[in-house]
Formats: sequence, C-alpha cells, structure tokens
Amino acid sequence: MRELFQLDPDLIFLNHGSFGACPREVLQAQRRWQDEMEANPVAFLSRRSGALLGQARSVLGDYLGARADDLAFVPNATTGVNIVARSLQLRPGDEVLTSNHEYGACDATFRFACERSGALYKRVHIPLPYQASAFVERLMAEVTPRTRLIFVSHITSATALIFPVADLCRAARARGVLTLIDGAHAPGQLPLNIEDIGADFYTGNGHKWMCGPKGSAFLYARREHHSTLHAPVVSWGYVAEAIQADTEGSTLAFDRYTGTSILQRRLQWQGTRDISAWLALPAAIEFQRGHDWPTVRRRCHVAAVEVMHALCQRWGLEPIARDEDFGQMTAIPVPHPDAAELQRRLYDESRIEIPVTQHEGRTFVRISVQGYTTEAEVQALVEAPALQSPAQP
Repeated sequence: MRELFQLDPDLIFLNHGSFGACPREVLQAQRRWQDEMEANPVAFLSRRSGALLGQARSVLGDYLGARADDLAFVPNATTGVNIVARSLQLRPGDEVLTSNHEYGACDATFRFACERSGALYKRVHIPLPYQASAFVERLMAEVTPRTRLIFVSHITSATALIFPVADLCRAARARGVLTLIDGAHAPGQLPLNIEDIGADFYTGNGHKWMCGPKGSAFLYARREHHSTLHAPVVSWGYVAEAIQADTEGSTLAFDRYTGTSILQRRLQWQGTRDISAWLALPAAIEFQRGHDWPTVRRRCHVAAVEVMHALCQRWGLEPIARDEDFGQMTAIPVPHPDAAELQRRLYDESRIEIPVTQHEGRTFVRISVQGYTTEAEVQALVEAPALQSPAQP
C-alpha cells in the first residue's frame, strides 16, 4: 500500500498519528475540488458551497454514526475543543474535570478558559500501568455539584491509551454533567458510533487516521446544545440568524452558504477558507472502504503491540497497558531520559520519523502503524542503534 501514498521512499515513517498521511487518490480528489473553485470562485463559495458541504457532512455522518445536522466542519480537533470551551460560559467556582493524559494544546485551552472565568480546572491522576476498568470510577469520584464538564481524550496523544468514553459519558449524564470527548486520534483508527457513545460534544480529525487532507476535522454536538455554541470568528451566519429572527423564518440568500440551522449558520461559513479538504473527506472514506479497512486496522494493531512487547522485553520493562487498550499506536517505555535527543538520533542515524514523548518523567517511543507500514519498517525500529543500549546519565 506504500505506493498509494506520497511518502518519501527513503523515510521510515512511523508517525502517522501526528499529522497523518493522505493517499494520492484523496489528494487528487481535493485538487479537483480546488480546480472547480478556481474556475468560478464566486459561484463555488457563494452559491454551491452550502449544498456541497451538506453532501460531505451526510457521508461523514454515516461513517461516524451521527446525524449530519449535528456535525460542523472545523480545521482540526483543537478548534473543536476551543469552540466548546469558549462557549461554555463558565463562572467562578465552576469546575472542569479532566485527566492527566490530555493533549497539551487542548489542556492549554481549558486552562485559559478556566483562568479567565475563575473556574477550577481539575486534572485527575490516571496512573500507569493503566487499568481501563478503574477509569470511570476514578473520574466520577472527583465530580462535585460544581462540575460543569468532563473533558477527556478518546485516544490519548502521549500515551496512546484508549479511554472507555461511552461508559464515562453514561455515568456523567446520570449525574447531569456535560461531556466533551477529544477524538483527535479515533476516527479511522477505531470503529465509531458517536450517538452510541453519548457525548454532549465530540470532536475528531479527518486528516489523521481517516487519511483525509490536512485541515479536515469535525465537531459533533447533541441537538439541544446547538444554540449554545459560538464560532471562533463571528461572520455572515450571525447576520443571517438575526435577519431570520426579524423576518419570522423567511428564506434568505445567506442560506446558500451559511446553512439553515443555527449550528450551520454559526460554524459553517468561514469566509474565503479553502473548503476542499472537507469536500474530499468522502473520498478518504471511500478509499478505506475499498481497501477493507477493518482488516487493515487489525493487522496494524497486531504489529504495533508486537513491537511494543519486543522492546519492553529488551529493557525488562512492563507495557503500560493491555494489548486491547491500544489501537494502531502504542507508547513504548524506554530507559532514555532525554526524549529530544533520542528522537534526533532515531531520525539522523536511522531515518525513522517517530515521536518520543514524555509523561510524568518517563520517556516513551510512540509508534504508529498504518496500512502503508511494512514489516521491514517496524523491524528497523527494533534494530535502531539508538535503542540498543540504555542512555548514559
């Protein structure tokens, strides 16, 4: 499958999790949309974009197990987190509950929102080795009458752990607490049914494991929350909303590109943004369908956990979780205190592109195995000189 992607043939690319890699045919689909836009930018953006985005949302909704009308396109999952965090209207004394495994940019988003509002941002310690069966209980034990929102990842970034988010959302709803799930790594890596998960808000990337173009992501919101969300940039959708209210529901020219629902009006229109990445997501979904992606996922999962066990055995270290707690990524503990130096050596000496992360003072090599990854590339990591002996203090 490697030839279906544009990756450098001299590079051992084990870092799909960071920015993904897009198949040639999906990039070609995006370029066709760009060509259509440039043929008549006014017609494309002003008169056609609403219908085209609606069609793409419909395909995405079927893929995600969500109503298309509950989805809005955003550039990345961090933007989705920001939309919810800034729309929440936190008050002094309110609490946002999270784990100590969250992605740094989204962690910073809620720190910022809580500091501005006087709310408390509470990070619950989820220890390693990870016990999935204890996850919900640990978080819910920290819920108080002041807890407004629980925010966690579906798959964590630094530690690559799958959190049982459906169980968490069910428990939170029973306590009347809102939930936001950061699914940056989940779509394409895990089979999803967002409505079954039951989150109030769920955001995910199309450009990672879905193999969509860069800049393609989505935000899901349950219908009762649509009116509570606000766009990062106020634009024409808000004008359409105001006119619609004043004219008691008359049809507007704005509808052609801002949409007809409050969620679409506020979030869909982003001016002269290139929407081709979103329009190409159906091509990415079709690419996976045409290559039996459930089988690809299973094969990649097996390879990821096998290299984890091989390196853990070398160092006499235990994996941080069970095999089933990982998908196509695993975080492998290594006895190297300097993550940046280890990452540099892996790239400079072995041409291996792979992240080396740190969590609570421990260093991890996080391998991503995608459909294009070969056995030889995985073996190259196991045999890399930088991983043959412990780093000297």
